[in-house]
Amino acid sequence: MNVLIIEDEFRAVNQLRKLLTQIDVECTILEVLDSVEASVFWLKNNKMPDLVFMDIQLADGLSFEIFQKVKVETPIIFTTAFDQYAIQAFKVNSIDYLLKPIRLEDLQVALSKFKETVRPKGLSPETLSQLVKQMLPEPVQNFRESILIKQGDTLLLLKVEDLLFCYSENSVTFGVTKSKRFIIDETLDQLFNSFSPKQFFKINRGQIVAKHAVLQIKPYFNHRLKLKIEGGDNYDFTVSRQKTGDFKNWLNQ
Repeated sequence: MNVLIIEDEFRAVNQLRKLLTQIDVECTILEVLDSVEASVFWLKNNKMPDLVFMDIQLADGLSFEIFQKVKVETPIIFTTAFDQYAIQAFKVNSIDYLLKPIRLEDLQVALSKFKETVRPKGLSPETLSQLVKQMLPEPVQNFRESILIKQGDTLLLLKVEDLLFCYSENSVTFGVTKSKRFIIDETLDQLFNSFSPKQFFKINRGQIVAKHAVLQIKPYFNHRLKLKIEGGDNYDFTVSRQKTGDFKNWLNQ
């Protein structure tokens, strides 16, 4: 069995070599590569191995980038330090994975699965896209910190962090702080899309609430949620049925 190892940690390579020797004396390690660039070059210029052991985080990026640059028609066993929840993503394409530090019994099971494989399994473009999205850090976004509002003939700067909630009424958008209610010259959707999703949630078509302003949550009719929001004693806040699950997840973040 010809094996390619793509791994940038010296100790991890040595450990894998040792374990492979214990399990399969006929295993031949063709090459050890430590970067996306080196892996792409090798795979383009050499015959495909029987099996690839591949770490996720390499010296110059994520190993998923390899598949975007070269077609790989070889079974992959990922080796990674990511926790078991992130690892679940690999199951969508029946790819084996090993958590570091690799245990002998886990490697034996993975190799048994490989030997039972009828034909090589590559990564589909859809799978690659899903994995890359899950593992790549989210792009940095600049969410607004203030809103320019008009009161009379004066322009004021309202800090977004001071908002407790916003709502729409008769096609007019309002923002409420601890001390005042302001008219905002934007639609509720425009406003929400400019806010950090970690701090604000659109609970229904007409209301946005700030996480720091949520005081109480109670189950409500038809699987909805009833909220008590700071500064909102004169308002009714109900999380729509469709958004209940997402709202709970948002609070847990």
